[in-house]
Amino acid sequence: MPFATDAFRFIDAATLRAWLNDGRELALLDVREAGQFGEGHPFFAIPLPFSRLELDAPRLLPRTSVRIVLIDDGATASGAGIDHAPVAQRAAARLHALGYSNVAVLEGGAPAWQRAGRTLFRGVNVPSKTFGELVEHAYGTPHVSASQLARWRAERGGCPLALIDGRTREEHRKMAVPGAVCVPNGELPAWVDAFAGPPDTTIVVHCAGRTRSIIGAQTLRNLGVRRDVFALENGTQGWALAGLTLEHGSTRSYADLPPLSEAERDTARERARALAERFGVSAVDAGTVRQWLGDPARTTYLFDVRTAEEYRRDGLPLARHAPGGQLIQATDQSVAVRNARIVLVDHDGIRAPVVAHWLVQLGYETAIVEAGSLASTSAEAEPSSTVDEDAPVDPAALILDLRASEAHQISRPAGSIWTNRARVFGALRARNVHRDAPLIVFADARSRDAARLVVQDLRDADYTGVTLAAHGINGWSSAGWPVDDTPLRLAPEDRIDFLFFVHDRHDGNLDAARAYLEWETGLIAQCAEDELAVFRVGEAALSGR
Repeated sequence: MPFATDAFRFIDAATLRAWLNDGRELALLDVREAGQFGEGHPFFAIPLPFSRLELDAPRLLPRTSVRIVLIDDGATASGAGIDHAPVAQRAAARLHALGYSNVAVLEGGAPAWQRAGRTLFRGVNVPSKTFGELVEHAYGTPHVSASQLARWRAERGGCPLALIDGRTREEHRKMAVPGAVCVPNGELPAWVDAFAGPPDTTIVVHCAGRTRSIIGAQTLRNLGVRRDVFALENGTQGWALAGLTLEHGSTRSYADLPPLSEAERDTARERARALAERFGVSAVDAGTVRQWLGDPARTTYLFDVRTAEEYRRDGLPLARHAPGGQLIQATDQSVAVRNARIVLVDHDGIRAPVVAHWLVQLGYETAIVEAGSLASTSAEAEPSSTVDEDAPVDPAALILDLRASEAHQISRPAGSIWTNRARVFGALRARNVHRDAPLIVFADARSRDAARLVVQDLRDADYTGVTLAAHGINGWSSAGWPVDDTPLRLAPEDRIDFLFFVHDRHDGNLDAARAYLEWETGLIAQCAEDELAVFRVGEAALSGR
């Protein structure tokens, strides 16, 4: 693909700040890899790594005329041509080829934003985690420390206690407070009466840190559940820091309970409806949603907030899956356009209204729609790849391992090098690889689609000997090709796909856990006034109706 110099324009940090505050739609996309993003990014930046750009852009950017700004590390071009261009410019050219018509690049990248006096935030899901802290402040969400909870369990005798883990089943299985039952926050509104027990039951919601404990507990309080409800302060990390032992491998789940009765569903549905009405969440019909989805001047997201199993069984064609609890916890993984409109659907009228009342407080215009009315709506087919696989392997080829760097460190094709789409051209130049040299792009099931993008990049840059081998290390070995399983440690600065910031906080590193909790509780203080102004929490949301 020729480098389309008309694919974008440059803007400066002052212009970006003005755009962030002008009330119009804007997608601020950080196209660096996960490790780079997590070490410092603007508050409203959405992670869209260049390694997955074409795979995730249609989902995150459903309207091709939306205003887009791309951010990278501010590097300058190392020469002429797309293979020498900085990542943001390469991303702009690719978006242009996909039909996106309003793309800008922040000149100087993230460093320029910092030089303009703005904060670069470490970590991930920063707006949602900041929101959790604001919720605790605004509502005064009651919390209990790990040591206090341990005393309650030892001393209360017959007083009932319901301990809920508001995270996903996978996270719960890895580690949980002993005895907790997994009820993801998005499922809490439907199931609370099934596990709450008698009226004198105390409910404690925990997560791994803070946000989902707070949101889960406050969800029950906002619904008017007549129990004492607490958030476990600092979650599993707080439990470990108190010297208490976590449970590993638990499979306890709300899904093991008997199905809800119609009376229980009716009660939950009425509570959810009243809560949504209180926060001004509108209910719209299918015709309105279809009109919104087809509006060329406004972005609308339609999310099915049920479980993955339910979505696979009978999800609506046009709705993307975003489990309710995770949509609140990690909004930036599903919604890339600021000032866009969000519509939620759930098939039972219980979960979507509750999730919607939180999205309103996160600052989004949010509505709900009944699932049945949308059942006849069809979706466009997903684009398919044109990159072939299983071409003959040239023994003299340079093997480019495009899997996760963690996988490469464990085991790799003998003689291969680890690289990433963002750095593949630099890796080839460093080795003086000619454009007619044989190259093998190596991938596994998880990285296959991203590897196809690299193959296309290389071919577009006139590398003529590129083939794709995408059956993973077992497939490579089964085909008779040598494998090197000697433990390898890549230089941290090369592992741009991996975030080192407190990465081992759940694996026994208590110092990392302390650092993480200090980071999370310090987010509000790092924010500028215009960054906090987007949230409308508690009474602010009600008074703004």
